[in-house]
Amino acid sequence: MPFDFRSQTLPDAESPASRDRRAVAYWLLGVAGLVWAMVAIGGATRLTGSGLSIMEWAPLSGTLPPMSEAEWQRLYDLYRTIPQYALVNAGFGIEGFKEIFWLEWIHRFWGRLIGLVYAAGLAWFWLRGRIPAGAKPRLLGLLALGGLQGAVGWYMVASGFEADRTAVSPYRLVIHLGLALLIFSALVWTALGLLRPEGTAAAEARPVRRMLKVAVWALVAAMLAGGFVAGTRAGFSYNTFPLMDGQLLPDGYLLLDPWWRNMTANILAVQFNHRLLATIAAVMALGAVWAAQRRLAPGHARSAVFALGAAVALQYALGVATLVHVVPVSLGTLHQATAVLVLAAALVALHALRPASPRAAPVP
Repeated sequence: MPFDFRSQTLPDAESPASRDRRAVAYWLLGVAGLVWAMVAIGGATRLTGSGLSIMEWAPLSGTLPPMSEAEWQRLYDLYRTIPQYALVNAGFGIEGFKEIFWLEWIHRFWGRLIGLVYAAGLAWFWLRGRIPAGAKPRLLGLLALGGLQGAVGWYMVASGFEADRTAVSPYRLVIHLGLALLIFSALVWTALGLLRPEGTAAAEARPVRRMLKVAVWALVAAMLAGGFVAGTRAGFSYNTFPLMDGQLLPDGYLLLDPWWRNMTANILAVQFNHRLLATIAAVMALGAVWAAQRRLAPGHARSAVFALGAAVALQYALGVATLVHVVPVSLGTLHQATAVLVLAAALVALHALRPASPRAAPVP
């Protein structure tokens, strides 16, 4: 798997190298926690329509909020030039503008905070010679991904300034979300590899791992499909479950031409696909729990699979609740945040089921 760490011998838990591994791993998990919060803040920003309130990309000067009424007025005047103001928020005044501004400012500030914590931590460990062998290239790669995410975020926001648009492009939203999930996954997997360099799962665990891999890919697909649900606001339609308008699949799934546009632009198809992928992922995760119950002895790997099953069940229930209550901000934000919890649980379970290396003795 990517970002795995392999050593010729099992590390001594009290050696300086092992202590450095743990320190770097805990730092990476801390950064992953910040990314998790960032995804939740991004969900709230989208649901409240706050994402287009700041029309400038100012990585340095934008760190501080407006410090004078003149600056507030300048930013408000800029906002009044875009379609979202004219078509959605016309006349809501500077006080209304401030309400949406602050959430977007927090979103951007949190992104800067993540960059600062990561860059400062990397420099600190690097200058003290505490980066584990072989880890420097991937840690630099993560730094580059973080910088790319900032640029992608602005690329996404800029799409909302186009004529007749009141929200960002769903395609750019999914790219932004997908990159956030990739960064989170790389941080968590790298940290897990530092904490547990060697796989320990016996041969009997292979069927569980295969089923788990299918579940994970279905989960990732469901999350990206959820990005299109968010980008097209498909969650505000067909607010019944399990049927849609009294049918499993109403007429109109292939309404658009060419057919592939339905996958990303047809509200009915976008929501149905998200439901279907989420259901497949839930079934496969529960299948992995069943297989783990039968094949795995009590221990870390078995508990990790069970935790994934519980996280998936929670997320599925939240998804249904969010839908039938017509996407309130609180439930919608919680649903997006819990998706990252599910991803974290999936990574931990996959990592726990790595096969034992022939050159390393199993760890109890």
